[in-house]
Amino acid sequence: ILGIGNVLMGDEGVGVHVVRRVQTMPLPAGVECLDGGTGSFYLLEAMQQARKIILIDATVDGRNPGSVRRLQPRFSTEYPRTLTAHDIGLKDLLDAFHLMGSPAEVVLLAISIAPLQELSMELSPALEARLGDFVGHVLAEIAADGGCSAAADLKTINMPA
Repeated sequence: ILGIGNVLMGDEGVGVHVVRRVQTMPLPAGVECLDGGTGSFYLLEAMQQARKIILIDATVDGRNPGSVRRLQPRFSTEYPRTLTAHDIGLKDLLDAFHLMGSPAEVVLLAISIAPLQELSMELSPALEARLGDFVGHVLAEIAADGGCSAAADLKTINMPA
């Protein structure tokens, strides 16, 4: 589980906030969480070791803030049209990852944010209120991949308040 974002820029750091919340929970064996910050090629090695990558990132796409889209990008051209401040490095990372022949599946949970962000280490009230929902999307991906044996496991891994 790879959270991407700049936590100094408010909602732009939502991917990191999500992964930080997920890593406080009991997770199935083999599930690892990584705060990827603003993304760069240093993440390539960790990505190559994974069988599946759940990538959480903010996007400025004109949708209502807090909207979540599940995408399976293979190349940068399949990313949302307007990613946030780190889009070039992350798109290049994804291209390099796939060009190196990795068989890992990549699932992108793109969380819509407002276009203008003030410097803040906190999420906006609207996104903070939805943090549990975003974590739920990640847990659903883990469950769909067989990481949780049943719905009961998801209750055990439920989001803290």
